[in-house]
Amino acid sequence: MPVLTTAQAIVRFLEQQYIEWDGEEIPFVDGMFTIFGHGNVLGLGQALSEAKRLRVYQGKNEQGMGHAAISYAKQNNRKRIIACTSSVGPGSANMVTAASVATVNNIPLLLFPGDIFASRQPDPVLQQVEQPHDLTLSTNDAFRPVSKFWDRITRPEQLMSSLIQAMRVLTNPADTGAVTVSVPQDVQGEAYDFPESFFQKRVHRISRKVPDERSVKEAAALIRSKKRPFIICGGGVRYSEAGESLKKMAEAWNVPIAETQAGKSAVESTHEWNVGGLGVTGNLAANTLAPKADVIIAVGTRLADFTTSSKQLFRDENVEFISINVSEFHGIKMDASPLIGDAQAVIDALVNETGDYTSEFKNETEEAKAAWAKEKERLYSVRYTEEGFTPEIAGHLDEELQEYRKVLGTDLAQTTALGVVNREIDEDAVAVGAAGSLPGDMQRLWESSQKYRYNMEYGYSCMGYEISGAFGAKLAEPDKEVYAMVGDGSFLMLHSEMITSVQENKKINVMLFDNSGYGCINNLQMGNGMQSIGTEFRHRDETEDEMCGSVMHIDYAKVAEGYGLKTYRVTTEEGLKEAIADAKKQTMSTLIDVKVLPKTMTGDYESWWHVGVSEVSERESVREAFEDKEKQLQQARKY
Repeated sequence: MPVLTTAQAIVRFLEQQYIEWDGEEIPFVDGMFTIFGHGNVLGLGQALSEAKRLRVYQGKNEQGMGHAAISYAKQNNRKRIIACTSSVGPGSANMVTAASVATVNNIPLLLFPGDIFASRQPDPVLQQVEQPHDLTLSTNDAFRPVSKFWDRITRPEQLMSSLIQAMRVLTNPADTGAVTVSVPQDVQGEAYDFPESFFQKRVHRISRKVPDERSVKEAAALIRSKKRPFIICGGGVRYSEAGESLKKMAEAWNVPIAETQAGKSAVESTHEWNVGGLGVTGNLAANTLAPKADVIIAVGTRLADFTTSSKQLFRDENVEFISINVSEFHGIKMDASPLIGDAQAVIDALVNETGDYTSEFKNETEEAKAAWAKEKERLYSVRYTEEGFTPEIAGHLDEELQEYRKVLGTDLAQTTALGVVNREIDEDAVAVGAAGSLPGDMQRLWESSQKYRYNMEYGYSCMGYEISGAFGAKLAEPDKEVYAMVGDGSFLMLHSEMITSVQENKKINVMLFDNSGYGCINNLQMGNGMQSIGTEFRHRDETEDEMCGSVMHIDYAKVAEGYGLKTYRVTTEEGLKEAIADAKKQTMSTLIDVKVLPKTMTGDYESWWHVGVSEVSERESVREAFEDKEKQLQQARKY
């Protein structure tokens, strides 16, 4: 029996974990992100210094390294992970947001936050949160509501059952997410005679769960009784690697496929039946067809509000729902008939059972796709003119556009710039995004001609994921170009892992769209009758004592240059093309500072989003927005 510290046992155990998927066996844990502090440097830090296989990555922000680990797992379709460890107190608190991201998106994330002393001898230790009513509480208890599995190791021998349970959750497609194993700093260094069997090679087989035969027959009968089926492609299609099966189903039945943010690129954008993004950030084609559907086949999706337009999008009075999902929890949403199992296994069984069924949706699908293709070309060709220019989001800051144009020195529209990026980067490049107006533009406009080239975190829509996520995606696919699609608001919130990309010689490309503000939230407030407040980046006017002074101009290229990136400043289409072309030649990370006019992102297309609007206000426009919300709510399903 080897005598090891608790921390050494963690490292040795992780090095022996493997995944088997469709007959292929691969190591599951590839390394560990860390920012060392007094809560982990002498415990897990010492153990990692003796690691045989785990690679150690030095993070710059605990939330950022958590995002990078999430993106790494996502880009590997949840088959490989990088664990994370932090010190106590603020170090661990910073990782709580990343844990939330992982759990919401069902992405495996293994966290080892350091903790206060189990012995309590030095209490209160540096960075300890004390609660007089409960001495067992620490910062790490904040992980409980955002973790799929949570434990605190107060004795070395507890580690064995804990890590085995942790692997159960991390490798469970139906219920994976953040796994938090909190390790007090004194326990990390305590030794124990661990049994050799605990460190034997463990192979976690992820099997394709076969659906219940009766449920498949009933679902097939329901589909055959309908004329206009409509498929929603969610993230579960990607993680099951079921894209080919889904295409065969659409082709056999003549049925359109719409995408969620997580499902985008599981089926190529160029496929004849792919009608693109659906819902609040959906496009004209998908949102035109969805209300006409009489049966919705939801594959691997949580059916969140952005996908369903707050349950208002599916309006056929006889519409019914079939949900294909590995999770029973998600499978019964919208009162659907659940088909619980692996997406590929269920799709294949369902297609086999329906025989020669064909829908009556072909002509309408072709017409909707043609109308959207025309609209998309218009959006990619928006040109600013001094007179008579109407932005896509009109009626908000129309009179202020000239000021923005002068300060930012640009005439570029955001949709036009996005079109240039999409067309100029390599087809196999990976695009990463998360928050702001860009995810809406990308779900509507972005085309991925190859699988798994779209890495969008939109379950939690966490500002700051973009750059960290790009670094994680680059670690997963080092031979591919990776682009972080980020707004100026998200960039300011978290961009520290740019430095880690430079440190690791892992080139990422940061496409920074700067419109000097929180653009999408400005749209939300002004679109619901409010004045612009706290969402534009303006200097404070001391006379008015409000942020209504001049528009701020920030040289983000200069910031990134100081970090060691190759940078570019762009205000024209031609300049953007030249910058992308030159960035491809670089071996170091790059940042392209793209100045764009506000209100030139895409608008809504036949969608609605249920948000909290004030019932009482001095402004008539706010009262009108509330009344409109109430009317829209009457058309939405209640559950």
